[in-house]
Amino acid sequence: MRVRTAVLTTLALIAFAANSLLCRLALRNGGIDPATFSTVRLIAGGAMLWLIAVVSGRRRPSTPRTAWTSAAMLFLYAVAFSYAYISLSVGTGALILFGAVQGTMILAGIRAGEHPHPVQWAGLAAALAGLVYLVSPGLTAPSPAGSALMTIAGIAWGVYSLRGRGAGDPVAVTVENFVRSIPFALALSLLFFRDAHVTVQGFLLALVSGAVTSGIGYILWYSALQGLTRTRAASVQLAVPVIAAFAAAFFLGESVTLRLMVASAAILGGIALAVRGGERVASRPNP
Repeated sequence: MRVRTAVLTTLALIAFAANSLLCRLALRNGGIDPATFSTVRLIAGGAMLWLIAVVSGRRRPSTPRTAWTSAAMLFLYAVAFSYAYISLSVGTGALILFGAVQGTMILAGIRAGEHPHPVQWAGLAAALAGLVYLVSPGLTAPSPAGSALMTIAGIAWGVYSLRGRGAGDPVAVTVENFVRSIPFALALSLLFFRDAHVTVQGFLLALVSGAVTSGIGYILWYSALQGLTRTRAASVQLAVPVIAAFAAAFFLGESVTLRLMVASAAILGGIALAVRGGERVASRPNP
């Protein structure tokens, strides 16, 4: 079970990093507007997941009403993420996003009765310090609007992940979430129709982002969440900026600096402490 969770988590984090690269590439140089990117991403993800569900014979979840909340969180994350990167640098955006995700999930864990061991707190502190060190050049005077949007995106993703821990069939639940998020996305596109613009490259990048790195990636993540505590689920996601940075260096030709290597060691080392450290769980059960 531990090996399965580790493999699923690793694949999901790689998908998240790849999704980040696709988003940056699509939005830069005006390849596509944020609303259209989000809409294409969610529709493509929903279509891919529906196809997987049909082929594998999955049924719809037994509690469809609750899916609207998860769908709203998914939509909110996708849209806020896209619009935030209009005014934020990549480093600042990553710090705000994953800081908000981690904070949301850890606070929820503590509220539910999870009490991280001091070693885990030390690991979390080391990981955050490494992340701050990695993105520190981009921390000068960030856009208030962009910062607020990325914080909202992080909180929404944190809530979405927390709800996924109690999900049943990951494929069926994720299909439901994506399909129910599409009406929100279409309404947003209609609202900002006059600002819409899209190139072939921008459309294709949004398509891949939705069908592959979002749709399939989220199934992997929902599956991995079944074997992760809230604290560990929050901690491992700090690896995504590191993975994305090295992937950008390989695929986009960005340089791998000493700063990146030192920060990566601190982040990954901190995650290792947080994941492997002991954890005292309160006597009251999780909700």
